[in-house]
Amino acid sequence: MSMGRSGCKTLLHVPAVQAAAIQLSAFLAALGMAQVVSLLTQLQLTLAMAAVLQGVLAASASRLCGLESWWLAIQALFPIALVAMLSLQLPPYLFLIAFIALLGLYWSTFRTQVPFYPSGLPVWQAVSALLPAGRPVRFVDVGSGLGGLVLHLSRAHGQSRFVGIEIAPLPWLFSMLRSCFARGSARFVRGDYERVDFGPYDVVFAYLSPAAMPALWEKARAEMRAGSLLLSYEFEIPGVTPHMTSMPFRHGPALYGWLM
Repeated sequence: MSMGRSGCKTLLHVPAVQAAAIQLSAFLAALGMAQVVSLLTQLQLTLAMAAVLQGVLAASASRLCGLESWWLAIQALFPIALVAMLSLQLPPYLFLIAFIALLGLYWSTFRTQVPFYPSGLPVWQAVSALLPAGRPVRFVDVGSGLGGLVLHLSRAHGQSRFVGIEIAPLPWLFSMLRSCFARGSARFVRGDYERVDFGPYDVVFAYLSPAAMPALWEKARAEMRAGSLLLSYEFEIPGVTPHMTSMPFRHGPALYGWLM
């Protein structure tokens, strides 16, 4: 069964597919350049030199294609890391274990374009300070990762309800285990936040990626109630001025808030 022209176009616009195609092209280009250098100068590029060349070509092409900055680091380091691991002659099962762990951690990155972004205590404290005072709050963290924010808030605001939504299996499982040994009312659900109704929540928090922000805004505008609060750490909504901004770290990213 063929995918069809529209399906192929959609697939080619997925950053992970673009990155793989760029990496393959960089490999072929580095191989060709090594052959030319060998013919013209009689010099042979070492495997390590070829890996560095491939990484530089892949990162440069990724920048020209407009991929996010974190893709540039992945593209540059991938061939170097691969050569380094192969030189260690590690048992094959270790690669399988590493692959399963990475798959569990970055399960949805291919589709959602949202990599694993951990926050930290200063961010949790900044979010806590913005929660409505004097009444119970219904709060959801979309893409809750390892659950640190939800667990922290549930301990600090005992009468409120805090939910974390996470699609990647490994972070969700870890946060579930943490909640079993922590006090508070934190609850973690494995699933796609795009299928969660924002209507019942007073506060929606997101730490996603620039690519996800326009769709998040459209969903928030359609579902969130008047007077509720949308929070995003580090990433702004294009073309929409935030109603509030705080700086959890002195020289770090900002926490943005929009009143609905």
